[in-house]
Parts: sequence; C-alpha cells; structure tokens
Amino acid sequence: MSSTSSSQMGQLVADKHVRYILMAEKKKESFESVVMDHLRMNGAYWGLTTLDLLDKLGCVSEDEVVSWLMTCQHESGGFAGNTGHDPHILYTLSAVQILALFDKINILDIGKVSSYVAKLQNEDGSFSGDMWGEIDTRFSYIAICCLSILKCLDKINVKKAVRYIVSCKNLDGGFGCTPGAESHAGQIFCCVGALAITGSLHHVDKDLLGWWLCERQLKGGGLNGRPEKLPDVCYSWWVLSSLIMIDRVHWIDKAKLVKFILDCQDLENGGISDRPDDAVDIFHTYFGVAGLSLLEYPGVKVIDPAYALPVDVVNRIMFTK
Repeated sequence: MSSTSSSQMGQLVADKHVRYILMAEKKKESFESVVMDHLRMNGAYWGLTTLDLLDKLGCVSEDEVVSWLMTCQHESGGFAGNTGHDPHILYTLSAVQILALFDKINILDIGKVSSYVAKLQNEDGSFSGDMWGEIDTRFSYIAICCLSILKCLDKINVKKAVRYIVSCKNLDGGFGCTPGAESHAGQIFCCVGALAITGSLHHVDKDLLGWWLCERQLKGGGLNGRPEKLPDVCYSWWVLSSLIMIDRVHWIDKAKLVKFILDCQDLENGGISDRPDDAVDIFHTYFGVAGLSLLEYPGVKVIDPAYALPVDVVNRIMFTK
C-alpha cells in the first residue's frame, strides 16, 4: 500500500481513545475492572503503550503508576499482575516495559529481576511461567524480550532457548505453544519475535510462514489467528508484526486491514473492539492502535514489531550504556 492519507482510509478518533483509556483507569468498581484485577499490570501496559503511540503518555501521573507498579514486585524479583498477587513472567515483562516507557528502568534491581527470569529456564531450553512450571513458547519470548531490555541475555542459555523454539516449528511453517502443538498466530509472534531478538531468524522458512500468515486475511480485511476462525483486531498485531519481521508484509491488503480496524472503533465513547459493533476493551484498543502503527497510519508513532514498544523507547534502551 502506498502511503495513504487518513482521509482516504477513514478516521482514527484518537482523542476519544485517549479519554476511554484514562476513564477506564478511574472505574475501579466496574465489572471490567474487577474481572481484570489480577492482570492489572498487563492492562496498564496495554493502556500506557497506546497513550504513548498516540503521543499522550504525559496525560498520566508517572509517579503514581511507578509507585503502584513497585508494590507488585516480590522478594523473588518477579512482578505480579497486581498488589497482593503471585509473581509471573508475564507480568514481569509488562512491568519492565512500563518502566521502559517512562525511562525508569534504572529504579529496578536489575540483577534481581533478571535472575528471577533466568531461573525459569528449564534444562531443555524452554521457560516456565512461574514456580508452578507451565511451559509455553510465550514464556520463551517473554524471557528473551525482558532480558534483552535489561541487557542481561547472557544470564540464560540462548542457544538452548533458540533450539527449543525451533523444535516447536510445524510443517506449515508456523509455531505452536509446545513441540507438536497447532500453529497459532499468537505463538508465531512469540517465536518469531524471540528469534528476531536473538538474531536467529534464519531458522524460519519465511516464504512458507509468510504464506500461512497472509492466508489469515479474510474477505472483510480482518485477520484471524488460525484457519476457520473469525477475524479479530488483536491479530492485526500478532500477524502483522510477524510478517514485518520476516519481510513479507507486502503479501496482505493493508488498506482493507486499516478499514477493518477503524470499523471496530466506538466513535462516540472511544475504544476498539475485536470486531465491528462488539463491546470495546483495553486489550483490543491497544492491539488496534499498534496494528495501525505497523500499517504506518498517520499520527500514530512507530512501534517496534519485536519488542512491542514504541521505536523511540527501544532506541533509547539500546543506545544507552
């Protein structure tokens, strides 16, 4: 798609999305807030990254966010989804990403956090999510992404981590959550992202995987996560970022995908839903805006497809000693 003006593609109601995110944080008694209480760290990452992509991170109190975030850290070094919950690698990455947005990684005891993550690596190179031992390629990505941001990749056996991820590759070019598991766009993002960060993309059959990924686009322009499923805005992130990392994004119809994402907006109250006319939530609002960023939509900052953070934030991390 050539660089298309926003008037041709429909309009992103950015101000309303900003207001929706800021209001969501205030509605602590709402049903949505209560059911998300245990993963508030993820919600904070989705909301704050969206604000940064829309150049509105200054609308929130940095001190408030950071002081709450630090109450979620455990003695082990890991972070929980909220104060009083158990630590998990998922929330630990979200916490590190939030601190990266605010340029506050230096307040962490980096040795402690990185050791928490590194200790979750298993003998076969895979990673557990927490002390209870669930294994998933999501956790491989999370560990590699987190340790890369903290500049502590040398604390794990990267070669073994890569070998485990490659063992989860399927005949269709995709990746599953464990060896032999079905290919899924979310897992593909995790595996391709981890391989990209570790400089190991030569293990990917880019044409075969690119074909599987571009087949996720349906007639209406949206993307699904695997064959025979409905389209969902969140795959605008999982599929697109993977296509960009393997240099096959030109294989899909970008203009139709932009239209699908914009059609999922609540034009009155802000927020983005999974499909047009469904209820909006923070998760899909983030992935919709992140997808538009990957599609070079005007007025949205550029996001890094591997780190899932704005490029200026990633550059700041990588180019500081």
